[in-house]
Amino acid sequence: QVQLQESGPGLVKPSQTFSLTCTVSGASITTNNYDWNWIRQPPGKGLEWIGYITYSGSTAYTPPLKSRTSIFRDTSNNQFSLQLSSVTPEDTAMYYCARAHRGVTTFGLYDYWGQGTQVTVSS
Repeated sequence: QVQLQESGPGLVKPSQTFSLTCTVSGASITTNNYDWNWIRQPPGKGLEWIGYITYSGSTAYTPPLKSRTSIFRDTSNNQFSLQLSSVTPEDTAMYYCARAHRGVTTFGLYDYWGQGTQVTVSS
């Protein structure tokens, strides 16, 4: 059984940088043909794709967040992480990590999700 678990700070001050980590069990993040995604859902809004890191370590980001986002991995611990800089209250959201087959972009077709972690940006 594949499981993903997000961890990170719950409260962040504006202009700061935060990092979230997704710990994966039951599958290797280097297994061929999977993308490891970060998605968020602001309060009262829909899901927003942030970016992914592929099984080979390549990354891709949504253009509106690209300049503030970095996704990287720790293969020895089977984890991948999201770093978001210069945050504002608009970055307040539930943040999820999820696995998808390579090239799948529809949220409903992602096969495994973490339970999500709330990040609130507030002074």
